[in-house]
Amino acid sequence: MPKHLRLRLSNVVVVTLFLAVISAASANAQTPPGGYPPADIRYGAQIYSVQCTPCHGVSGNQINGVDFGSGQLRRAPTDQDLRTIVTTGIAGTAMPPFKFDASELAGIIAYIRNFRDYDAKGITLGDRARGKVWFEGAGGCANCHRVYGKGPRLAPDLSDVGSIRSADYLQRTLLDPAGAMLPVNRSVHIVTRDGKAINGRRLNEDTYSVQLIDDTEHLVSLYKADLREFTVVTTTTMPSYKDKASAQEQADVIAYLLSLKGLR
Repeated sequence: MPKHLRLRLSNVVVVTLFLAVISAASANAQTPPGGYPPADIRYGAQIYSVQCTPCHGVSGNQINGVDFGSGQLRRAPTDQDLRTIVTTGIAGTAMPPFKFDASELAGIIAYIRNFRDYDAKGITLGDRARGKVWFEGAGGCANCHRVYGKGPRLAPDLSDVGSIRSADYLQRTLLDPAGAMLPVNRSVHIVTRDGKAINGRRLNEDTYSVQLIDDTEHLVSLYKADLREFTVVTTTTMPSYKDKASAQEQADVIAYLLSLKGLR
């Protein structure tokens, strides 16, 4: 075989092996062992019982050819495949499309992937009515957060938090608020050129200006050229509820927060 053909064949083999390794790594990364947070699995179990049980049954094997307990889904080997089936349905079958939001999708996928090993008896499920009472009372959350137009603006508005945050994220925020806080929600400490100090929560920021709501709930807009100091605060005034709320209280308030889907 001519040398130039041997080199070309060798290159093809190397590229093929490389792509195979990448593909395998990608598939494994989509469903890592133990990679589904318990809070998402619990939430998914609740969604399944309402939305999926009428057709698939409690045991997940009520439809011929489908058995969630087997751990193998012919049509959905990856999470992306499962997400597509849930959101678009399956043409020519009784499987309809579902308009789940991000948190609901995360939950239902986590639950189905753990269907075989899920122990409902050993899981603490939350009651959103109790969670609302705790949120507005003993938890003190309503002292800073606003929900459906009611409450202060010192902390992020939670009116649609159930649509954009997963159960796992909400639980991590309860236990470690500083560690789970998203950069966009961090507060800032500002000192203007004339020495005025301002503390508040950013609402918007670009290269030249910043808009925030200060700690007295006033809207403030400033040009960065007029500032002597601009510091993003990495701590938070939100306390950790790790030792301040029981497992049931945590489950209840998470159930309540997940029910906040915005005004419709």
